[in-house]
Amino acid sequence: MESPTEGNAQSHLLTLRIPYLKKIISFMPMIRCLVVDDEPLALHIVEDYISKVPFLQLVKATTNPIEALTIVQQGDADLVFLDVQMPELTGIQFLKIANGKAKVILTTAYPEYALEGYELDVVDYLLKPIAFDRFFKAVQKVQGVLQPSAKPVVTPEPTQQSDILSDFIFVKSEHKIQKVYLRDILFIEGLKDYISIFTSAERIITLQNMKKMEDALPERHFVRVHKSYIVSLNRIDSIERSRIWIGDKIIPVGDTYREEFFKIIDGKNI
Repeated sequence: MESPTEGNAQSHLLTLRIPYLKKIISFMPMIRCLVVDDEPLALHIVEDYISKVPFLQLVKATTNPIEALTIVQQGDADLVFLDVQMPELTGIQFLKIANGKAKVILTTAYPEYALEGYELDVVDYLLKPIAFDRFFKAVQKVQGVLQPSAKPVVTPEPTQQSDILSDFIFVKSEHKIQKVYLRDILFIEGLKDYISIFTSAERIITLQNMKKMEDALPERHFVRVHKSYIVSLNRIDSIERSRIWIGDKIIPVGDTYREEFFKIIDGKNI
């Protein structure tokens, strides 16, 4: 976190560096957050993300939806990060009982619940694995609803690599949940209902689809080039016609993705 700006503005502005963004925010009331998920690791990820955002305050992170519902009904939370599939009480049941007493962002690995969630007036729907930039966009929506007078200025971070160096995602692989640093990803290959994440050290296979993975990755650094491939722009060694070289791997550029891909490449040409 940087020091406040000089002069009288010191009491009004705070400069915060977070992955993908440089944000100058006027001091404002905190949004009280409650995290509900039956997976402790998922709780930890959202807790960590909350700690990076200056207008969010963690009230409680719990695996017990009944405890969380009591907190909401008492009016002690403004925003709930809510898992959908939980044993005692599902996220959809939670929403119906809470009856709008707090804003809700659903967090789940299952996209089929999105429509029902929006019908129950959720603010956003985050598909796991959740990347920080996607999380931040969701909480900005909540801020716009709860604090409409707050007008934060958001500008892209300069062309530096510091954001991708520290950010990561978690993916399920075999019987464990594995942390994958974005800086290590070379490319991702789709295999029907599975994807293979190729890093500088290993290949990680996870039950996931390409669309969800594409949405979870920062578009500044990753681009879909084929129905079966996502590549890290930082890891491209060379491009020849419609073929990309990353190390000794040759990746085709599909017709559907060619125009957009070369627009990105042209924008980086000297």
